[in-house]
Amino acid sequence: MGRVRTTVRTGAVAGAAALAVAAGLPGAAHAEGTAPQPVPTYRAADGAKAVAGKPSTADAPLLEAGSVYKDEISPGERVYRLVLEKDRSNVYVSAVVRPGPTAKVTGSDGIEVEIMTTAGASCPDSTGRAGFGYDPVPISAAGVRWGREDHDCAPGGVYYVKVTRTSAKGSDQSPWPVELKVQREPGRGGAGAPTTAPGSWPSGAPSLPGTGAVPRTGGTGFNDARALGGGVWRDELRPGQTRFYRVPLDWGQQLGLSAELAAAKLTKQYGSASNGLTVSLYNPYRALVSYEDVSYDGKQAGATLAKTPPVVYENRYAGDKDVQRVGIAGWYYIAVTMGAKVADFTEDATPVPLTLRTEVSGTPAKGPAYTQSPAAGGFGVGAEDRAAAREGLTAPEAADAARNGSVMRVVAGAGFGTGTLLLLVLGGWILLARRGRGAATAG
Repeated sequence: MGRVRTTVRTGAVAGAAALAVAAGLPGAAHAEGTAPQPVPTYRAADGAKAVAGKPSTADAPLLEAGSVYKDEISPGERVYRLVLEKDRSNVYVSAVVRPGPTAKVTGSDGIEVEIMTTAGASCPDSTGRAGFGYDPVPISAAGVRWGREDHDCAPGGVYYVKVTRTSAKGSDQSPWPVELKVQREPGRGGAGAPTTAPGSWPSGAPSLPGTGAVPRTGGTGFNDARALGGGVWRDELRPGQTRFYRVPLDWGQQLGLSAELAAAKLTKQYGSASNGLTVSLYNPYRALVSYEDVSYDGKQAGATLAKTPPVVYENRYAGDKDVQRVGIAGWYYIAVTMGAKVADFTEDATPVPLTLRTEVSGTPAKGPAYTQSPAAGGFGVGAEDRAAAREGLTAPEAADAARNGSVMRVVAGAGFGTGTLLLLVLGGWILLARRGRGAATAG
């Protein structure tokens, strides 16, 4: 029996070590003297349905709310079909494009999502756009059908989603994977609700924390973004890599955010990348809210985003897109990119320490009176979301934790630094070895 218990415990410890490596905790990216591993690629949504968009509205495939789809898009247009009800609900369609790691892109390349009527008219304020800098990283744009705010597109019936990929002449022309997500926000009940955006709100520079950093390894995209709350977080980046994080923002709350790159191992005395550090903020339906990019010389760089306005429903009536897109509660996504050009003057195999500082301010307020729960569409903030932020879980890890209890949470949350975790594992091995010797002696 002693041997059986020892085997089980050893397996548990070894499993924890394997999970630590799989979780990609900071400091475990490579071994000294080994060749650099490829930068991790975007994790597509589990269960995404294959779909083939058409170049025109003829035979355009149907997209349904609550579903995620996968397709490919070359430079040009892809068209899809929506069948919407006249229920005052809002429908958001996002498109995430993922160029290959060596694809050439320019500032003229990007993605656009437009929602149209059967007459070919664009729904007012429905079109979302996103563009590249110098790096072929995942970017997202979202189109909107306003069910209550827009009389032209409020009627039920057939609508079309047109996704356009723009590409400069010398840029990569090959097909790229595109992930389409359709989210529905229920209609707002009652009458007499405000229809104008707030004239002012608490603004100014965020009061970012200066406490010790807690390790949190970012994900590869929206689907495995690492959950954060307010605090200071430690990660690492390599040239050309983007890490994704998510922060729950409830009604009435604001987000302050900054990112810092520490010193890298230089291979040249002088060097600089103009877009060495880029920080982007996306809202719960994957529309870009704001971004900041700065140069990096291998020594130090920092970027701070303006504090968001409080999350209120009426923000969607604002003329400023940065305000309009902070009009719904839920997970807000942070993407941090180190420019690929940094590899020209640093050791690519040696990750650079990244520090994130986040401030979530404001007391959660009562949300609008929806006719249904917005949670089915991926909106709102619940107790599970707050728990995921405290424990640092990705959405897949949170789902696993819900199914399996708290066994996975110790490792999956990336709350331990690699050194701490390894000490725990080694300590477990030593303890088991001592117990094994004791059992043998007793035998």
